[in-house]
Amino acid sequence: MRKVLLYITILTTGLIFIGRLFYLQVVDTSLAIRSRDNAIKVIYDYPQRGYIYDRNGDLMVSNQPSYDVMVIPRNLKPFDTTEFCNILSIERKDLEKKLDKARIYSPMLPSVIIPQLTKSEYAILQEKMRKYEGFYIQKRSLRDYQVDHSANVLGYIAEVNQATINDNPYYISGDLIGRAGVEAYYEELLRGVKGVKYIQKDRFNRDIGPYKDGIYDTLPEKGKDISLTIDAQLQEYGTRLMENKRGGIVAIEPESGEILALITAPNYDPAKLVGRKRSPNFTELYYDTIARPLYDRGLLAEYPPGSPFKTLNALIGLQEGIVDTDDKFSCNHGYAYGRGRKLGCHAHRSPLDMIPGIANSCNAYFCNVYRRIIEKYPSPQEGIDAWNAHLKSFGLGDFLGSDFYTGKPGKIPDSDYYNQIYDYPTYKWYATATLSNAIGQGEVLMTPIQLANMAATIGNKGWYYTPHILKEIEGKPIKEEKFTKKNYTTIEERHFEPVIEGMHEVYKSGTASTLRIPGIEIAGKTGTAENFTKIDGKRVQLTDHSIFVAFAPVDNPKIAIAVFVENGYWGSRYAGRMASLMIEKYLKGTITRTDMEEWILSHSLEEEYAKPLSGEPFKINQ
Repeated sequence: MRKVLLYITILTTGLIFIGRLFYLQVVDTSLAIRSRDNAIKVIYDYPQRGYIYDRNGDLMVSNQPSYDVMVIPRNLKPFDTTEFCNILSIERKDLEKKLDKARIYSPMLPSVIIPQLTKSEYAILQEKMRKYEGFYIQKRSLRDYQVDHSANVLGYIAEVNQATINDNPYYISGDLIGRAGVEAYYEELLRGVKGVKYIQKDRFNRDIGPYKDGIYDTLPEKGKDISLTIDAQLQEYGTRLMENKRGGIVAIEPESGEILALITAPNYDPAKLVGRKRSPNFTELYYDTIARPLYDRGLLAEYPPGSPFKTLNALIGLQEGIVDTDDKFSCNHGYAYGRGRKLGCHAHRSPLDMIPGIANSCNAYFCNVYRRIIEKYPSPQEGIDAWNAHLKSFGLGDFLGSDFYTGKPGKIPDSDYYNQIYDYPTYKWYATATLSNAIGQGEVLMTPIQLANMAATIGNKGWYYTPHILKEIEGKPIKEEKFTKKNYTTIEERHFEPVIEGMHEVYKSGTASTLRIPGIEIAGKTGTAENFTKIDGKRVQLTDHSIFVAFAPVDNPKIAIAVFVENGYWGSRYAGRMASLMIEKYLKGTITRTDMEEWILSHSLEEEYAKPLSGEPFKINQ
């Protein structure tokens, strides 16, 4: 019995040893991997980033070579730090900090010590690299901008942070990634795929050739070239018009939803965020909290839309059947309501029906229309929600689902909002409590891109494509459903004709009659939005914003546009002129209204922005 027990013990022990050896040699490869890591050096071959073109095939962004000084801390040998620092123009203490950071990240993996060497620095260092064991030079490509505008559209590239490395195994320390704009949104298209080379080392840590004759090596794959919907010449022209002003211009092709221009002012030259000066330049831009050049006003700025919003109230009134085009309303320099309250208006003939009401931007007319919309229903809550639903069908109160890296939804208030504001049911509220919505003030907020899309939708008589900025990938048109599916409003097509006629009259006889362009029939709408801020806790009125929306030609729109100029006084003063010039530039390629062009280019609002307060409050909402 003891012999049997001994044999069983020996056999069991042997099986355990055999099983453990099988696990270590076949199942558990951690030691093999560790051994291989010690004997193999991985070198990445970075691809060229995809080029970016405009809609006409003009190159906007290409690449230029860049050289990063990398280190593998474990491989470092003593070196002449003084000489090394002199070559790279770096302080010794800064070098020591970078080396400590690299050791903390990983003693065995490469880290960037000095990014983006100049060609002259690279040439000097390359000759002496043999003296600095553990360091090597990694070639990459940086962006080379062919335009000095459109930074808000294009974005920029920068080194990945640790959070990105943790979230995405593709990236390692020192890699570059798209930040903001097209570079960020289409990062996976533009970046390409890194190539990899495995170099075997001997026991003295010397390179002895490709690992297994290079069978695991891969070549880099260039990023895909893309074409944007942007017209670079129109973008450049709009940028010139917006010099020394603040605001945004957005132009859309109505028949496709393609963005023709997306301008924010002030902006910056995208080349500022390339190379070793990127970090201090970005810091300077970031901390400019007054002009805010990194803030894309075309997508992010939520403004009261002012009088262009009246066109939507006209459409809702027609759809709801509470007004027809012949209904007339009187205006005695405004609309009186409640106990001695009056919403003012500028001088014009009275009474007016819908078409001249739009052309002359009559506040009283649209106050009457708005009240009828809300009061059609048994309660103001039901009326506001019906009004809200119509507006939401135009894409308002939403970011439109487009392919922009950033954006804001604006605000279209509903009954829940007003119930909370007025503490309903403790206090009841009525249509007059929200009357400023009639003229695009009140609680309504819209971004310039929403205003432009509104103009495109009216030009299309009730439908729009989701605005987007990507046109082609490697020469092939995009076919994403969200950009090729029509979005229809709740307004019947027949109701758009009188509103379009009223907007056409704005140019023919109304508030933009001095802005006509020879040979182009334009439909537009001026706007002047009241501008308030808080100073020392008090609500203070500043100089009004200048707004304009338009589309042209009237019968078959090729361009719809919204212009918003902060503190621009009134609609036709700045925004209207700019919109007319942009339309002529796009449709004709040349400018005949040089008088308007000269006026815009020679006028600045910088003094206006420098004032803490500006002028007396404006009553007109024109």
